[in-house]
Amino acid sequence: MSDLLTVENLRTSFHTHGGVIRAVDGVDFSIAKGGTLGVVGESGSGKSVTALSIMRLVDLPGRVERDSSITFEGRDLAKLREDEMARIRGNEISMIFQEPMTSLNPVFTVGDQIAESVRLHQAVGKKEADERALEMMRLVGIPSAEKRMRDYPHQMSGGMRQRVMIGMALSCNPKLLIADEPTTALDVTVQAQILELMKDLRDKLGMAILLITHDLGVVAEMVDEVAVMYGGRIVERGPVSEIFANPQHPYTEALLTSIPLLGMRYTTPLKAIRGMVPSPLDWPRGCRFAPRCDYAFDRCTTELPPLFEVGRQESACWLCESGPRAVRQAAAT
Repeated sequence: MSDLLTVENLRTSFHTHGGVIRAVDGVDFSIAKGGTLGVVGESGSGKSVTALSIMRLVDLPGRVERDSSITFEGRDLAKLREDEMARIRGNEISMIFQEPMTSLNPVFTVGDQIAESVRLHQAVGKKEADERALEMMRLVGIPSAEKRMRDYPHQMSGGMRQRVMIGMALSCNPKLLIADEPTTALDVTVQAQILELMKDLRDKLGMAILLITHDLGVVAEMVDEVAVMYGGRIVERGPVSEIFANPQHPYTEALLTSIPLLGMRYTTPLKAIRGMVPSPLDWPRGCRFAPRCDYAFDRCTTELPPLFEVGRQESACWLCESGPRAVRQAAAT
């Protein structure tokens, strides 16, 4: 499949009085047409800023640096004028934001808000837009959709509001859906419903999905490929099955071993990642995970590793320079 979106050397900085915050610092990835990519990592790793950069929604004092490239169907989004980007945003690329209660306008009904998105991008009349809004609410599984169209956001549960956000994002048949923590703050049963809904809609509509989350369980359920972010960079990427079965970067290993597993005894302690995420105001020299890494050696603290090919995966770790066994060998010594 050909690539729908290609991101190269994405760098997004925030220029503050305290210095330059390099929130995203050289990120590369691509998403095929109809494909699904999961971006995972701790809070502060740069996941959400990456999504906002693609949508060109980074507010001042933030900016996407000039040498960044965000190519969507042959157009570099980083170089488009704002009016050109406005025609793509919400139409060809849509985004589900992290918290639906703050993303929806509290003084308009949910039906009006979906219909407004349709009128803005599809140049249709009010009646046709209202019909499309009703169709979307039915599509995302909202019961009594015709009645619920007249509800305000505060009259709906968190799961229903998230469904409204998905309906709004899909109302213009986007080619790419960016979902930023779409199941955060939802209970487990609602999370499962939302994920199942997104998978069904992906299969029906043939759209690509960029899923941003810190929940590795969601990633295992939803995506084809994974990009693991740390310190504003991608440290590992590859097929989801291979990364879960055989992680090649110590950070990915640490994330996976910190997850409680079914059947684990309550006396078995979880393995926490020691230390703290470094400040983007002053990234450490060399590998940014080195201060927290159990396998770090001298070179890790002086040279920033590139992404090395390790079979079908890529890993930004000096232990992987000579092949895929290096991390396992180091763990055994």
